[in-house]
Amino acid sequence: MTTVIFIHGTGVRPPHTEALNARVTASLAEAAPGVRVVPLDWGERYGARLAAGGASIPPDGAGATERDTDSEEDDEAADWERLYRDPEAELALAATRGTSGAIPPGTAFPDEEFRERLASLAARDGGVAPELGPGLGARAAALARSPLLAPAAEALDREELAQLLARALAAAVIGAALAEDAPVLCDGTTRDAAVDRIARELGATEPGSTRGPVGRLIGRPVLRLGSRYAVRRRRALTGAAHPAAGDVLTFLVRGGPLRNALRELVAAVEPPVVLLGHSLGGIIALDTLIEAPLPGVRLLVTVGSQGPFLYETGALPHLDHPEPLPAHIPGWLNIHDRRDLLGFAAAPVFPGRAEDIATDNRQPFPVAHSAYWSDPAVYRAIAERLP
Repeated sequence: MTTVIFIHGTGVRPPHTEALNARVTASLAEAAPGVRVVPLDWGERYGARLAAGGASIPPDGAGATERDTDSEEDDEAADWERLYRDPEAELALAATRGTSGAIPPGTAFPDEEFRERLASLAARDGGVAPELGPGLGARAAALARSPLLAPAAEALDREELAQLLARALAAAVIGAALAEDAPVLCDGTTRDAAVDRIARELGATEPGSTRGPVGRLIGRPVLRLGSRYAVRRRRALTGAAHPAAGDVLTFLVRGGPLRNALRELVAAVEPPVVLLGHSLGGIIALDTLIEAPLPGVRLLVTVGSQGPFLYETGALPHLDHPEPLPAHIPGWLNIHDRRDLLGFAAAPVFPGRAEDIATDNRQPFPVAHSAYWSDPAVYRAIAERLP
């Protein structure tokens, strides 16, 4: 029986650790029946901590700078990224467009039907699209009370509004999960299928577009204050983000105990062994293998990992560029998503020693960095190469 040791990435702590391990274990078992998954839960014991309670973080508002003026590519992923930040952005913009036509006397107001459908959806809670995560019912109930619904209903036709509301609900659920640092987020295909089901519950009769009728209008007014907001909330934001960044620095500087923990786990499980590392987990697996052979390990799999980049920049602890990989390193599968800015290619810097697979979970960054674990293509690629 093949044993897969799963090594999670940066910032993962209980209770998210358990949910991530359960998802990876179940999905791998489906793709490769009989495989045994053994997690290396290193975050709580070996991860970063603010030992002085964040005393090094400047007070909120210190060093305020001009607002961000960067523009964003106007594509599908960018539209969704903006909706994750502000799920009602499309609704607000639609509400400013004015009426689509006169309402005949005696006709019900256009928003009445949608408020009823949203209330019905709220009563069913997450049953319509459980794959998005929890909270769909509460967000449907809140959307039914939105003052933006009436003017938006007058500006858009029935089909457009159903699709717009469905996107708003999906974005609200995923955005909340993202804000809570959920380690598993749905991929774009799963999201779009859920949006279509929600839209049909709201009265749509045709498959919708993932980009909204006013998607191109969402832009700088919604986002340009992001940098100033970050400065004003620096302590809170740094406190929330420090485990992810701190974990990387801690491992690079003092990674010995964690490498030893991985060695002990490999020695304790039944071979053949596969090391499966996400993000920093991939760096941990790669660097431990480089330092010394791991008997029984037959395959290395890195997902959304920065190991190749660290090697190229001279920051990988046990291998300097351009030294080649040691001969004892087993076969290496490296998976990265084209929108994941934290996933890097290995084959160009380790020619003949690493195999790259570029996936597309159709999510914007940073969601793309966590959506690997709901992408069936990732598990199929791993299953096909298991010893």
